[in-house]
Amino acid sequence: MRTKTLKKNKVHVVTLGCSKNLYDSEILMGQLAANKFEVEHETDPDDASIVIINTCGFIDNAKQESIDAILRYADAKKRGWVEKLFVTGCLSQRYRDDLSKEIPEVDAYFGASDLPRLLKALDADYKRELMGERLLTTPRHFAYFKISEGCDRPCSFCAIPLMRGKHVSTPIEELVAEARRLAAAGAREILLIAQDSTSYGLDLYGKRRLADLLRALSDVEDIGWIRLHYAFPAGFPLEALDVIRERPNICKYLDMPIQHISDRMLSSMRRGATKAKTEELVATIRERVPGIALRTTLIAGYPGETRKEHEEMLAWTAKTRFDRLGVFVYSHEENTHAFTLQDDVPAKEKKRRAEAVMAVQQEISLGINAAKVGKTLKILVDRKEGKHFVGRTEHDSPEVDNEVLVSAAGYALRVGEFAAVRVTAASEYDLTAVPVGVIGARR
Repeated sequence: MRTKTLKKNKVHVVTLGCSKNLYDSEILMGQLAANKFEVEHETDPDDASIVIINTCGFIDNAKQESIDAILRYADAKKRGWVEKLFVTGCLSQRYRDDLSKEIPEVDAYFGASDLPRLLKALDADYKRELMGERLLTTPRHFAYFKISEGCDRPCSFCAIPLMRGKHVSTPIEELVAEARRLAAAGAREILLIAQDSTSYGLDLYGKRRLADLLRALSDVEDIGWIRLHYAFPAGFPLEALDVIRERPNICKYLDMPIQHISDRMLSSMRRGATKAKTEELVATIRERVPGIALRTTLIAGYPGETRKEHEEMLAWTAKTRFDRLGVFVYSHEENTHAFTLQDDVPAKEKKRRAEAVMAVQQEISLGINAAKVGKTLKILVDRKEGKHFVGRTEHDSPEVDNEVLVSAAGYALRVGEFAAVRVTAASEYDLTAVPVGVIGARR
């Protein structure tokens, strides 16, 4: 039985999955706020009469998390704690018919690109003049910044094109205008995200224009850091490296998922790369941007992966020494090319192989961090947590990379500002430091 009065015009938004989903939720909330709705994100729904769940459908674990959230709020609706329940995002895009049958308590399911329809279901108008404007869920000093939607790559294991459609770039002038709005609102770092940032501009301009975009964003006043994520190795526009090297407010950081290094695996994955080409690209990046931090992602247990190929990936990881690295356990996804292959690596073995890669990376990370002890680094202060200020260097993206801990005893740093710190200790994934000065926002 309902114990609280629900506010008819209050919406609670739940976001699951990646930073691209978070960006979409922020756009949704901006539209709702412009339509005079009261909006909250990732809090106790309390007195909200409407719940919107933005789902992820990427891999098994993410799909299950989304389904669990839908079931939880469907039960809340049955109990009278929620009046309206809507589901949007990738899982809904991919499995709308099945979900409608299995969880009929949901009032309506919408796809990843159905924002106007979702707003209409709420008797709200889609305001085109608000393109790019949103309610940030991150601290105001950094923001995820989507430069394109969808993907044209044929990767065998990936269902993203099924859910997000073809690659569509946002024009440079619109992105610059969005960056200026964010800077005026206090953002000091923008994190460029896309399904495939390497292909930025191909659909609009007939050529890759990532370098031009980086230059244009770098010219925006008061943006101190620009960080590039999700660059596809095949076809990477090398001229972008020159911009990263030359512009001091572009982080010496590149997130480039490689997925595997065995030629046979790369061919089966349809990555458009070979071991030799990948090694050449990594060497070129490091040569043209000295000091750059490279983050990558690998897949463990892809169909047909032999122990020898796994060992090859381990040895290559140890040799290449990525600054940051993550591993996905392979997920057998319907309607992908890899789904036609036999998922022949047992689940326990997939997990063991992923853990083996991360064990190698843990040693690498400890060595890289230990070499920073005694050095002075620039950090962006993200928050105060307990007895510490917590910040990041230009080599670290929020939530997935290292953090720098600065004792708050005797020091007063400002959240959302840059500071210079001297590293005093290091662990596998964190640094400890003391302040030595404050740095201006732009540089």
